[in-house]
Amino acid sequence: MKQKRLFELHAEVCKTLSNPVRLRIINELQAGEVTVGSLAKKLGIRQAHVSQQLAVLRQRGVVKTRRDGPNIYYAISNPKIVKACSLIREVLLEQLQKDQSIVAEIRNE
Repeated sequence: MKQKRLFELHAEVCKTLSNPVRLRIINELQAGEVTVGSLAKKLGIRQAHVSQQLAVLRQRGVVKTRRDGPNIYYAISNPKIVKACSLIREVLLEQLQKDQSIVAEIRNE
């Protein structure tokens, strides 16, 4: 039963990471902590939308916050999250490269 619960939690984290905007936020945060306004500007997304996605990431424990006066800074809570996202991206790129090779092979026949 403990394994079942662990898989359920695993699936919840994966659901959290299944949003492209959240993945972009994680990618930006790997360079260090940032405010919502700064993130919104870098990503070209409305600040309200970035705040909404950060709230989801914070609720799931993916990001943490630090207050400095009126500013709230967001950062990745665990560097392994960035590693996991990078690993998945590497697998995806390898699959895309393989698919392109197959398409090229078919075109050459």
